[in-house]
Amino acid sequence: MRIHSKIVAIAVCFGVFLLLYFFGGNAADEPPLKEVAKEKHFPFFNHVGDFAPAKESKRNPEEPQKPPRLIRKEPKLSSRGGGNVIAKTRQKSEVGHPVSKVTRAEDVMHLAVVACGNRLDETLNMVKSALLFSIKKIKFHIFAEEDLAEPFEKGFSVWPQTVSSRFHYSIYPITFSVGNADEWKKLFKPCAAQRLFLPVILKDVDSLLYVDTDVLFLRPMDDIWKFLKAFNSTQLAAMAPEHEIPKIGWYSRFARHPFYGVTGVNSGVMLMNLTRIRSTLFRNSMIASGLSWENLLHPLYQKYKNHITWGDQDLLNIIFHYNPECLYIFPCQWNYRPDHCMYGSNCKAGEEEGVSILHGNRGVYHDDKQPAFRVVYDAIREYPFEENMFQSLFYPLQTKFLDTVNTLCGRIPQVFLKQIEKTMRVVYEKKVVRHVRLPHEK
Repeated sequence: MRIHSKIVAIAVCFGVFLLLYFFGGNAADEPPLKEVAKEKHFPFFNHVGDFAPAKESKRNPEEPQKPPRLIRKEPKLSSRGGGNVIAKTRQKSEVGHPVSKVTRAEDVMHLAVVACGNRLDETLNMVKSALLFSIKKIKFHIFAEEDLAEPFEKGFSVWPQTVSSRFHYSIYPITFSVGNADEWKKLFKPCAAQRLFLPVILKDVDSLLYVDTDVLFLRPMDDIWKFLKAFNSTQLAAMAPEHEIPKIGWYSRFARHPFYGVTGVNSGVMLMNLTRIRSTLFRNSMIASGLSWENLLHPLYQKYKNHITWGDQDLLNIIFHYNPECLYIFPCQWNYRPDHCMYGSNCKAGEEEGVSILHGNRGVYHDDKQPAFRVVYDAIREYPFEENMFQSLFYPLQTKFLDTVNTLCGRIPQVFLKQIEKTMRVVYEKKVVRHVRLPHEK
């Protein structure tokens, strides 16, 4: 009887233990299950204007890691730059999103453009394309004729607050620090020579991307900005080749002056470490000891002005012909022009990865010679900020592109569409995830 009583007591104790374990385990597991449910039911997100970066400490682990910081002078957020700034720097904070009180210099990318004559609309479209996909904030340095300053202000003022809060800008007058200003201004295209003086004017800027007004970004500017980290100790600028095939390239056939490499380089997209440019003495054919950038420009122009065709681009080719170790060459998809498709497809990197930056030189955005370029330009211009990018940008672009498949450049649509589709998917996914916060992060 005693043995039977002991067995019953042990069984009861064991049963009570199992019940406690069962209820205790479920209670411990319940909160994580509820959190997963919250993440699963996160609402659909499609507002481009809400693409403001989160605090650095809360970055999505799937987001590409920032490359290591260069050990050099950090750029300052300033509207000073050697000339009188027409418009003060625009600085607005995001509405509805937590931001740090001070924007760190390394978190801002600098982009410069020179606009004269009828280039206002092109420039606004270029700025728009940069803002559509980029992740970091951008400081735009716009060099323009005086009568364009107010139209630029008006153009930016109609953009939604959620967009304008993601960039700063300064507008500068056209100025040339050496030589005859009228002569520089008429070199090749109106005001194009201004880009040569950026290292002299923007003394507080460490690194900068210069682009022509007829450039469109089809992926984040952040990606080309990363090439700065790929520079070796002597490189201070990056450009793409003028052509991929020497036998049909302009420089290799017609140039009457020295040029870089076999085909020369195109200066429509130029990434620069301005600090290194300002501190370097450049070899040349005039003075054996070398000259600083500012002291080199005018004598170089005086020597070759009767032999150059493409103005400032030719002068850059001459400089890097004598200083090839200073130049980094990035692939053709970062400066994709009609020359890459109108004589047959000759940009293999563009075929494989898609165009990263579209350069519509030869006026192709505004005529019917290469409609594939115009379709992209029109699609970005007509896209309404804050609407779904796939519905209001990519699908109309894809549909209109069908009308160009029988043209020289339109017959390879994947070159134009592959990267922009990939970019929209990546940006959408990252920006949605970035807005998800776990309870301990709120």
